[in-house]
Amino acid sequence: MKILITGGAGFIGANAAERFLKKGHKVYVFDNLSRRGTDWNLSMLKKHKNLTFIKGDTRVYDDLLKVFKKNKDFDVVLHYAAQVAVTTSVTDPREDFEINALGTFNLLEAIRNTKADPVVIYSSTNKVYGGMTDIKIVEKNGKYAYRDYPKGISEDRLLDFHSPYGCSKGTADQYMIDYSRIYGIRTVVFRQSCIYGYRQFGIEDQGWVAWFTIAAMLGKTISIYGDGKQVRDVLFIEDLIDAYEAAIKNIDKVKGQAFNIGGGAKNTMSLLELLAFLEKFFGRKIPTKFGPWRPGDQPVFVCDIAKAKKMLKWQPKTSPEQGVEKLYGWVKEHKNLFTDIG
Repeated sequence: MKILITGGAGFIGANAAERFLKKGHKVYVFDNLSRRGTDWNLSMLKKHKNLTFIKGDTRVYDDLLKVFKKNKDFDVVLHYAAQVAVTTSVTDPREDFEINALGTFNLLEAIRNTKADPVVIYSSTNKVYGGMTDIKIVEKNGKYAYRDYPKGISEDRLLDFHSPYGCSKGTADQYMIDYSRIYGIRTVVFRQSCIYGYRQFGIEDQGWVAWFTIAAMLGKTISIYGDGKQVRDVLFIEDLIDAYEAAIKNIDKVKGQAFNIGGGAKNTMSLLELLAFLEKFFGRKIPTKFGPWRPGDQPVFVCDIAKAKKMLKWQPKTSPEQGVEKLYGWVKEHKNLFTDIG
């Protein structure tokens, strides 16, 4: 296949690129290289002869239009280029909108106006469901859980954008679905929960599993916003890429639809559980400090992945313990990449 990956030098993009390159597909990475770690990720990908790198910005329509005018025969487009942190969206909502909402609109318009016909898979977020303050939360075994949703939240949940990040990603999410309905573009939306794994240069504001692991490796104090009992269903990167492959394979059945993609009810972890798990690896207490809850931070988010299991024949293979151990090994091996973190 001929595959275009926007944000292809980022965390998810680089892992997807690596997977498809190893399988012999032609991969085109489109990235502006603005995020930490993208230069290193790209240098690793360039070891493959079937990689083409295109420096560009999804906010610039002409950058994308040129790509599709030159390559109308892409089989797949994986759209990962994004602003990824809620806190950053609150600080600079205009940039957040331009990257997430306008950038996605530009991509869809470039495809429509060049009459290209790729499969388009969009990396959305659980934040499109908002704060979900109507859902009853209970505490079980020192962490939060849904009282009435033991399997997690399904795609039937009404959307309720919360924070500029939720608004921008939600806007893009809905454009993807509607461009399938109106223009016949073969889009699929993945509303992803907490993804973690190799090549993730986590920071305090985003990518908490990776950030906790990196900070612990460097001996830094970890800030916890809230009480640390917040729970997410965590999904290892290799399992996520499996889901993308399944969507491509089943595109005629799933086009125009959204899927909640995460670890599901069997793969949950609280902040405090991750800390305890990392302390076992390092054999010492990890220094922590607590701060106030951050806006838009749900006490719990767990995906109900039944739809993905049924339609994509997909489910996670990696437990949180196995995944965190793999991430720890990668961070330890590449510790030199993080020594300049302040």
